[in-house]
Amino acid sequence: MVAFLDVERSLAGRRWRLRAGDERHAETISQRFGLPSIVGRMLVARGVDVDAAPLFLNPTLKALLPDPLHLKGMTQAVERLCHAIREGETVAIFGDYDVDGATSSALLLRFLRTLGLQPVLYIPDRITEGYGPNTPAMLALKERGVDLVITVDCGTTAFEPLQAAATAGLDVIVVDHHEAEPILPEAVAIINPKRLDDPSEHKHLAAVGVAFLLIVAVNRALRQQGWYSSSSRPEPDLMAWLDIVALGTVCDVVPLVGVNRALVTRGLEVMARRGNAGLAALADVAKITEAPTAFHLGYLLGPRVNAGGRVGQADLGARLLACDDPAEAGVLALRLHEYNAERQDIEAAVLFEAIEQAESRTNTDDPLVMVAGENWHPGVIGIVAGRLKERYNLPVCVVALDGGMAKGSGRSVVGLDLGRAVLAAREAGLLEAGGGHAMAAGFSLKAERLDQFRQFLADRLASQLKEGSLSSVLEVDGAVDIRAATPDLLQTVEKAGPFGAGNEPPKFVVPSARIVRADVVGQGHVRMTLTGACGGRLKAIAFRSVDTDLGVALLNAQGTAYHLAGSLRLDTWQGRNECQLVVEDAAPA
Repeated sequence: MVAFLDVERSLAGRRWRLRAGDERHAETISQRFGLPSIVGRMLVARGVDVDAAPLFLNPTLKALLPDPLHLKGMTQAVERLCHAIREGETVAIFGDYDVDGATSSALLLRFLRTLGLQPVLYIPDRITEGYGPNTPAMLALKERGVDLVITVDCGTTAFEPLQAAATAGLDVIVVDHHEAEPILPEAVAIINPKRLDDPSEHKHLAAVGVAFLLIVAVNRALRQQGWYSSSSRPEPDLMAWLDIVALGTVCDVVPLVGVNRALVTRGLEVMARRGNAGLAALADVAKITEAPTAFHLGYLLGPRVNAGGRVGQADLGARLLACDDPAEAGVLALRLHEYNAERQDIEAAVLFEAIEQAESRTNTDDPLVMVAGENWHPGVIGIVAGRLKERYNLPVCVVALDGGMAKGSGRSVVGLDLGRAVLAAREAGLLEAGGGHAMAAGFSLKAERLDQFRQFLADRLASQLKEGSLSSVLEVDGAVDIRAATPDLLQTVEKAGPFGAGNEPPKFVVPSARIVRADVVGQGHVRMTLTGACGGRLKAIAFRSVDTDLGVALLNAQGTAYHLAGSLRLDTWQGRNECQLVVEDAAPA
């Protein structure tokens, strides 16, 4: 295939390629649904045909939400949880410390409180306890009088803690979506679409999506049992909590396909109504003034919810999302905002060292980048792994070394399943703990085994790698003239959203743009003003690029014409709505 605009090697070293799609089908979609040609082309390039277009453009839960009971373990979980509700038992929610765990926990907290229970929230400390259930915590919950524990976004591989809980007489329901082993731990029920014995086609659900299916099933069972027949027990409006579900789904980077698209689309509509006091307060401290999009969830709200688990207090995110008091929500949101600023400073320092180490690696043919450092904060290594993944277009593992132990976090690229490789390393006895999913994983091991583990991962990923599947290519959706880059175009493009994993955000090329001004703003961002050959002006920015070949070239463009590739975003400032190009790559025109 001919390189788009003949760009064989851009400033970022990539070949530009137009996303594949049948032009006739694209035109048919555009005409039938009254869309610009470039939007019809976007849909076709993402595998949407004419018949599927209506549901893709308007995903509904009525059409896409599966019957929760199709999942293995769901029937047993519903029976046990309904019993706990009827008997007024003490239920504990044991959640992970990331956004998916916080949203799953908050969802269950809200549901159970509505039904009259006072559930206990337990979020483990990332540094002192690590990921997932641990035996001391489970036994401590039993000592506090807890009858039933529901683990969310964790638990599928927690064999010893769940065995200890069962021995102590503590019932456990696991709600998870991480990779599973052939043998499952002992529990009342394990609901996980990635169970090897579960034929569910909904393996792309985030944990919060699985938790939502659980409350749908429990709510239906209680209705059938006559639980809501009394006026003192009104049936909860589950749809009002879809804002929480959308946040966890977007931030866990699961594919935005099928039911996930419906959950996020409807959740964004709910979030725009600002009915959740915690999310409203968080949007205020993040200075979000427009209707929320998946971008706001992934890049503004999510990092703040995460900040408590990374560098602050692990349960703050879940508490905020489950909070109904605006005053309390404001305090919690501000604390998370401050923790996020602290996290950014720590992240910048670790990222600097990690890049230095990655640049000095000798074997650049490995399908993996692994860096490790003493005193790297475990709370930021996942974010740093994500930054390096973007930089090198390879799976990346970032490891914090401490006292002979290594704790790591990895991020992968489409086509390479890092979670399965980490799970295989655990099964091979290389790890103390480990798990994850295709795009992200976590692990811990003895530092002396780190080289062996790195080689194991490299070999596993190399066996997955098909020739050319990770070649340095930037796929774009087409060219947009500067004069056409308007808020109206963005509004139409958003009809193909929400965008994220599985429904890649569209990338456009602004051809032959002249950079009339460029300077450095913020933490290494290059800000520009562009003009086109036929007129028009457009603001642009290249984030975290000042020390890259791309950033240096843009700063020294001096009127040179460049093809600029990236995403278009609405820039709201002082009541004005303008379009802005977020530059990802460039090539001389």
